[in-house]
Amino acid sequence: MEITAKELADLLGARIEGDPEVKVSRLSRIEEADPSSLSFLGSSKYYHYAHSAKAGILLCDEVLPCNSSNFGAILRVKEPYEAFHKLVEFCSSMENRQKQPAIEANTHIGSNTTHGENFYLGSFSYLGDDVRIGNNVTIYPGVHIGDGVQIGDGTTIHANVSVYRGCIIGNNCILHSGCVIGSDGFGFTLLADGTYRKTPQTGNVVLGNSVEIGANTCIDRAVVGSTHLRSGVKLDNLVQVAHNVDIGENTVIAAQTGISGSTRLGKNIMIGGQAGITQHLSIADGVKIQAQAAVIRDISKEGSAVAGTPSTDAREHYRILAALKNLPKLIQRVRRLETKLEEK
Repeated sequence: MEITAKELADLLGARIEGDPEVKVSRLSRIEEADPSSLSFLGSSKYYHYAHSAKAGILLCDEVLPCNSSNFGAILRVKEPYEAFHKLVEFCSSMENRQKQPAIEANTHIGSNTTHGENFYLGSFSYLGDDVRIGNNVTIYPGVHIGDGVQIGDGTTIHANVSVYRGCIIGNNCILHSGCVIGSDGFGFTLLADGTYRKTPQTGNVVLGNSVEIGANTCIDRAVVGSTHLRSGVKLDNLVQVAHNVDIGENTVIAAQTGISGSTRLGKNIMIGGQAGITQHLSIADGVKIQAQAAVIRDISKEGSAVAGTPSTDAREHYRILAALKNLPKLIQRVRRLETKLEEK
């Protein structure tokens, strides 16, 4: 898609320096730009590229000195990051426009299954019996939707997603490739002979509205009742959510985090990558769990931050780390003092 500097200026409310009719066809990092590129400068770390890089259009602040001969046009805005965010949203919407309504060949639609208007179903997808699908839903190829699943309006399900029986997906959700919604929770009973008996997982998974699930993330169905991800929750790739977990509104969780069964997370929580949370815990609203933290106790203080293994107050954790750097010197001092005492 080609777009002119004038069209971009109108979109972003920018002032143009240079040729308003210059065209670009792609977004590029400033260090990789060429005359077909639209590039962005917002961090002082990269300001030197304003004199050395060459791009079709440069987006920057109102006062940054630039070598104007290197750019077809310069778009100047008061808030570069805000403008850039608006720009990438625009580009993303153009690249990811909803597929034209169609049910492609080699799909299966079960009995009693219904869908709303503007529905797209990609090839080799499977819809079970009694599925209910809202309006403006896009399901890409190779998706499996089990019996009795409900999918709300405006939801997009990317290729090779599996949604098991009875699960409920809200409005305007995004499920990325390879994620699994509603697989069995890890429930087994140890028997006297040392073997394990599987505990039936009879519940489901319920996703609220505007939930986004990353690629290859797994959310287990409940033993009884529902595993809940409330509206606005965002999960990165490779996250594991166990059975009967309840995640509050607008909580965000980074990659490779694992949450054990029946844990309750409040709203507006932020969890860093590779964190682990044990079972049956309660985490208060607004808590920040830093990367690789191991949470083994309830966190009852709203807005607190924890870090470390096992997790503790983040400030205390970093004070301990700072003290550890001095540990070898402290050991030497203690040994010298012990030697002096022995000599006496």
